[in-house]
Amino acid sequence: MNKRWRNAGLYALLAIVVIALATAFFDKQPQTRESWRYSQFIQEVQSNNVNKVSLSADRSKALVQVQDGNKVVVNLPNDPDLINILTKNNVDISVLPATDGNDFWIRAVSSLFFPVLLLVGLFFLLRRAQNGPGSQAMNFGKSKARVQMEPQTQVTFNDVAGIDQAKLELNEVVDFLKNADRFTAVGAKIPKGVLLVGPPGTGKTLLAKAVAGEAGVPFFSISGSEFVEMFVGVGASRVRDLFEQAKTNAPCIVFIDEIDAVGRQRGAGLGGGNDEREQTLNQLLTEMDGFEGNTGIIIIAATNRPDVLDAALLRPGRFDRQVVVDRPDYAGRLEILNVHARGKTLSKDIDLERIARRTPGFTGADLANLLNEAAILAARRNLTEVSMDEVNDAIDRVLAGPEKKDRVMSERRKELVAYHEAGHALIGALMPDYDPVQKISIIPRGRAGGLTWFTPSEDRMDSGLYSRSYLQNQMAVALGGRLAEEIIYGDEEVTTGASNDLQQVARVARQMVTRFGMSDRLGPVALGRQQGNMFLGRDIASERDFSEETAATIDEEVSTLVEEAYRRAKAVLIDNRHVLEQLAAMLIEKETVDAEELQELLANSDVKMASIA
Repeated sequence: MNKRWRNAGLYALLAIVVIALATAFFDKQPQTRESWRYSQFIQEVQSNNVNKVSLSADRSKALVQVQDGNKVVVNLPNDPDLINILTKNNVDISVLPATDGNDFWIRAVSSLFFPVLLLVGLFFLLRRAQNGPGSQAMNFGKSKARVQMEPQTQVTFNDVAGIDQAKLELNEVVDFLKNADRFTAVGAKIPKGVLLVGPPGTGKTLLAKAVAGEAGVPFFSISGSEFVEMFVGVGASRVRDLFEQAKTNAPCIVFIDEIDAVGRQRGAGLGGGNDEREQTLNQLLTEMDGFEGNTGIIIIAATNRPDVLDAALLRPGRFDRQVVVDRPDYAGRLEILNVHARGKTLSKDIDLERIARRTPGFTGADLANLLNEAAILAARRNLTEVSMDEVNDAIDRVLAGPEKKDRVMSERRKELVAYHEAGHALIGALMPDYDPVQKISIIPRGRAGGLTWFTPSEDRMDSGLYSRSYLQNQMAVALGGRLAEEIIYGDEEVTTGASNDLQQVARVARQMVTRFGMSDRLGPVALGRQQGNMFLGRDIASERDFSEETAATIDEEVSTLVEEAYRRAKAVLIDNRHVLEQLAAMLIEKETVDAEELQELLANSDVKMASIA
């Protein structure tokens, strides 16, 4: 198709050139006109039948315009009296400019200029269309991988902190590339693929850059979405081209970021499967471990959705190792903070250990953003150093959004928010086996009118194990704001401010019954399978596997759990109403109460602890 269009363009250009040359040639030839003898010409001049005479530059010819408008050609002899005769008879005389052979070529070039310009424009327009998204004719099936023959990522394992286990796994890959003989001597084979799995922001791509910087071998990097196109077969062609390049540069590393874009499970054709993506995946499977081996090519892939990957992609021989890059613990967060604090001017009161303890659940990207936000706040406040105040404000900003100090709050609303947050904090502080209160604030942030921060337990977050009593306490704490409004203002004056709290209570209670087996009537059984059709969203759809009677029992058990949490929380607030009022007064006055001030208040007051659930 492209060759045919190219030949047609050449033929059109040749035709235009021929036409332009012929036009210029025939324009150069004199037109056939009537001619007079010189004697006849003199007679006509003397008879006043001639209006104008145009003489050639060499005076050998003349173009005569007669009275009726016709033009006549006359060959002139060497007559010195001709000018006098013409002047005497009032004939207009002019002399034509001299012409040479170059005139022909000038006319020819000027005739060609605009057609050639038009053809050149059409040529570039076609080339642009060929390279555009609709028709990449020449490079459609070529790989878009970025190639670094000598990786210069400027990242090494020293720049990766907080994920030591993942570094150890990948350090073996680097060691194999550098010292392959030591492994092959005992019969060990190089891993063909390493899959990095973990939440967003934990450092998967950073680890791949560090491997490239440490290994010193050719490094190919591409995103999974760059394989897939709208035309079937293009992605498979790009996979083939990528591995052909990798084979010629082996040993090398191929890094595929966000591999879930191309490695999702293949469907059975019932849910609108994507033929292009599935053919691309099939080609990838074949190249990784098919009939031909890829000796010396190590594939590193990253994803935060391993649950949607095809089983054939995850088997040994393709991805031999799955390295979990999880959220860092306290020690890991401290290492990450030390890395990101290198280029910042910190004041002496900065305590990185305290920051690390206050940020459980933060990923490496979150901690980098945290210190950057603190530096921005310091610059905005015209400070030369980043202090602990900026870091604390940055933590609150990252977690809940910026403060809205310019919002005008009425005294009634301020008091209502103070009692609401004091209810959360007081129940949380008096519940046994619950997270300690970190800070209470009635300054609006984001969509929240006020916030109460708790410091989660590091052990609970790392293990993911939450006891039944902890979940019951969590429901009671969430109900504390609504109960404080009821106790202080009455049932008729409660507001919609507890809507998110009530959703949290309902979610925890239903999970306790249907997922965690914490129901006395239903017993230790999980109800409702969570995996649905892949194409409908596995984490959204849930399959109901119980009867209507069981569904009614689930609803009753959820109501029982919520009522029990409501009863316990209400008893705490009624027994300690004086402390609730004192804490609300402190919030109205200061707007923010930290953990030390709350503990001092509780120590100086006669408080009654909550009963054990």
